[in-house]
Amino acid sequence: MVGRVSATLAPSPARRTSAPPTPRRRTRILALPEARWALASTVAFLLAFPLDLAGASAWLYGPLYAIAYVAGGWEPALEGLRALREKSLDVDLLMIVAALGAAAIGQVLDGGLLIVIFATSGALEALATARTADSVRGLLDLAPTTATRLSADGSTEETVPAERLAVGDVVLVRPGERIGADGQVLEGESEADQATITGEPLPVTKLPGDEVFAGTLNGTGVLRVRVARDPADSVIARIVSLVEEASRTKAPTQLFIEKVEQRYAVGVVVATLAVFGIPLAFGEDLTAALLRAMTFMIVASPCAVVLATMPPLLSAIANAGRHGVLVKSAVAMERLGEIDVAALDKTGTLTEGTPEVTAVRPLRGSGLDEDGLLALAAAAEHPSEHPLARAVVAAAGARGLRVAAAEDFVATPGRGVRATVEGRVVTVGRPGESGGGASGGGIDDAGIGDGGIDDAGIGDGGIGDGGDFAGTTVVVTRDGGAVGTLTLADRLRHDAPAAVAALAAVTGASAVLLTGDNARAAARVAADTGIADVRAGLLPEGKVTAVRELQGGGRKVLFVGDGVNDAPALAAAHSGVAMGRAGSDLALETADAVVVRDELGTIAAVVRLSRAARRLVVQNLVIAGVCIAVLVVWDLVGHLPLPLGVAGHEGSTVVVGLNGLRLLRESAWRQAARA
Repeated sequence: MVGRVSATLAPSPARRTSAPPTPRRRTRILALPEARWALASTVAFLLAFPLDLAGASAWLYGPLYAIAYVAGGWEPALEGLRALREKSLDVDLLMIVAALGAAAIGQVLDGGLLIVIFATSGALEALATARTADSVRGLLDLAPTTATRLSADGSTEETVPAERLAVGDVVLVRPGERIGADGQVLEGESEADQATITGEPLPVTKLPGDEVFAGTLNGTGVLRVRVARDPADSVIARIVSLVEEASRTKAPTQLFIEKVEQRYAVGVVVATLAVFGIPLAFGEDLTAALLRAMTFMIVASPCAVVLATMPPLLSAIANAGRHGVLVKSAVAMERLGEIDVAALDKTGTLTEGTPEVTAVRPLRGSGLDEDGLLALAAAAEHPSEHPLARAVVAAAGARGLRVAAAEDFVATPGRGVRATVEGRVVTVGRPGESGGGASGGGIDDAGIGDGGIDDAGIGDGGIGDGGDFAGTTVVVTRDGGAVGTLTLADRLRHDAPAAVAALAAVTGASAVLLTGDNARAAARVAADTGIADVRAGLLPEGKVTAVRELQGGGRKVLFVGDGVNDAPALAAAHSGVAMGRAGSDLALETADAVVVRDELGTIAAVVRLSRAARRLVVQNLVIAGVCIAVLVVWDLVGHLPLPLGVAGHEGSTVVVGLNGLRLLRESAWRQAARA
């Protein structure tokens, strides 16, 4: 039976091509070939059954039974023969042989009943598999099939297939339209319903510079969006492709079961022959012996055992994918539930990974207030693409300050910038360095150390000594004299303390901080998140060493990171999770799971979901094992009617399959997130 429902979540090749997606509904059972064949088999059986009971001629009900046998059994019989040709014994073939054996001794009704229940069970399992696929692939259908692309000068519009958009294209998004690609807002103001991507229940305001996602719904404003990712690499497409890839993998438990299944199936055949031959040798009636043997073959077949593992794991993968966590394989989902300690990177993982201005301090006697100092620095920094420069410009924009145009702009890597603003030379850079380089008039000439910077309350911690989480200090000068300082810091994620506490609770061990930053920066973050074990100043190989040291104590380590330097540790850990929105491509490829929307709290939820899946696997194995044992013993020591044996065997298979799909429910995620 399992052979008939082993279809993965992967779409057909046509689904990956340029054919525009159609609105997806939940799969109806009659849309499945398995269901149509099962229906045909059932109808034929129900027509034949009363004729048989009424004593009608076999010429009337015989063809109907034949239709029931063929309609319900041809596909599993074909799959079983293919497996046999590859020297593998499929349990589906055992079911068909048992049905034909029953018919051969005159139990046509019982054999037909086996075929009908067998086919119906397969149809229900196929429906459950399809519904699992729908829950993930439905995301892809949210992306629009077309987009309005603007010409380079913005004067003309062109409607093009969304898949033909390229990075750098500018698209026009009108009110009520779905956004055609991941990108950045260039012009306009609106709100976007992006619950399908980030889970946020309310629309999010979008302004110039903000990120938008393909498939999210634009509100009442008009937006011009520059495409930032190829449509094939959009967040939605990545969710679908990663979950589809996960569905094609098999967990170690499943692989072990399938390995045992082959030997077990051979054992069932041998035992069936013994159940038939031994009583026959002692004088039992041929029909009775064969009927008992056919019943034994049915109830001893491990259909429910084989189906015990994958439905829970695939359901957990699909549910996690709907909530922004992409688990790449069934193996990864199973391993996540085994971890007993979490190690985390700092920058971009516990912190936002982008600097922002946290303090503006004009120097006494400069004639500038905070707004004046910030506007002056933003004017000089405006042409720069450096992250610190962008943070200064963004801070000025947030205050609504007018930023003057800069001329003669010069940037010196690692030192700062120099520009002419309203006829005056302005530099922004680190203390002790010349922002203008060879141009002169740099920060060295600003009188740092004797011009009152220290008197302004500015400490000596800054870029020059690596900075720390409390802030990186830069000095602003005008015409060679210091006029103030700005402090920039990488802000702690708002959910970091709660997420660290949740990971500690779910693993039963305090989290560990592994970072390449200096000890002061690491200690500050550790204090704010409640982490006691801090290992700072680590190069990539140092993080790997730390992970292996933790694993050397018998622990199974979960490592969470985002950068290129985290990739080796992600690969070395028992399980690796990458922060997806800002994560490097290497980190995303190396990790076992990706947090698309950068919510740290979802990691503990997925670990709990994995453990729930593992519990369901155990439940399923117990259910399947008990049912097989009871039915086998009943058949061997008593008289188990064939119809009852069929109902018990197929019923346990359906129960196991549906039990595994419980993790598809929204309540399963809510429970994992609350625990």
